[in-house]
Amino acid sequence: MDRILSPQPSLTLASASMIRAQMLSNAGIAHLRQPVRIDEDTIRDALISEGAAPRDIADTLAEFKARKASAPGLTLGCDQILALKSTIYSKPHDRAEAHRHLSQLSGQTHHLYAAAVIYEDAQPVWRHVGVARMTMHKLSDDEITAYLDQAWPAVATSVGAYQAEVLGARLFARIEGDWFSVLGLPLLELCSYLRLRGWRFT
Repeated sequence: MDRILSPQPSLTLASASMIRAQMLSNAGIAHLRQPVRIDEDTIRDALISEGAAPRDIADTLAEFKARKASAPGLTLGCDQILALKSTIYSKPHDRAEAHRHLSQLSGQTHHLYAAAVIYEDAQPVWRHVGVARMTMHKLSDDEITAYLDQAWPAVATSVGAYQAEVLGARLFARIEGDWFSVLGLPLLELCSYLRLRGWRFT
């Protein structure tokens, strides 16, 4: 595991996300990690003020990250955006905000957009935005508090203040669409692109 047969290029993941790295490793895609810092809030707010669609915001942020971390071979930038109707959510800054986000998402259907952009030779060569439709149970204030008692601060790194792959699963009535996009990376499309590039999994 964690090997892929390819003479060149290598893959650099421009993300600090452990789950994205684990997804790549589980799929047998060897990679290096190079987390980058960009002013996500400023970029996101500017795009929102311009009326950009959620998938375009996710795509733009992913491209910023790929470009900043651009390394020899292929560099993969990723971003995830949560949209409830016209409202876009970012990661909660504290537990109180996490509670507020969950209260607003309670009983509603929202969408998760997971963007991935690959750079090569300082140019974008591939991009994809996966989407999942997430329907949450109607949650009482006590349920949200009890959930955060167990899940905080781990969910501080997740948009929407939940991690549907673990404790957050109990918050949802239905999840439709690409599961890998829920986790933050459209993995199937990435693997298909690498195959087209001549990469062979071992």
